Amino acid sequence: MTGQQPDPGRGADPGKGPEPSGVDLARVALRAAREAARARGDAALQKKRARRGGLRCGARSDGRDPLALGAAINRLITERGWEAPAAVGGVMGRWPQIVGADLAKHCEPERYDEDERVLVVRCDSTAWATNLRLLAPTLVARLNEDLGHGRVRMIKVIGPGGPARRYGPLRAPGSSGPGDTYG
Repeated sequence: MTGQQPDPGRGADPGKGPEPSGVDLARVALRAAREAARARGDAALQKKRARRGGLRCGARSDGRDPLALGAAINRLITERGWEAPAAVGGVMGRWPQIVGADLAKHCEPERYDEDERVLVVRCDSTAWATNLRLLAPTLVARLNEDLGHGRVRMIKVIGPGGPARRYGPLRAPGSSGPGDTYG
């Protein structure tokens, strides 16, 4: 050794190259701290999301969060206890598929009495009303299959409504029209 001082730009090991300066050391430390914070933050965020059910907003899920229209309607039906009327309404919408196209052309459901569990159906002639009265037990069984046991106890068949009764001086008393059509 000749008494030379080691060069501050070089490390003690000649194969490594120059030592990093203070600014370089600060950058490396900052990068390491950011990566560690990001890793901790990702883990904490995943825990929060799992706890909240995957929501991205800062608040927890509650009853005021927006819902899709279908989910909101289903929730409203369940909360209000409208399952049976909604199911019967669905049957009224699918009436042609349930009873057949021919019968659906001449008979249509008017209303459903939930307390009595009676479906009221109006027919456009007495012949179709008689036909539906004969098919009523089969239809009740088919509707209960679709809606759940005991939802429809009876089908009440109503014939066509007669013409409006007009009273006045030019009206002949006792004449109500053909009897076999309105009854």
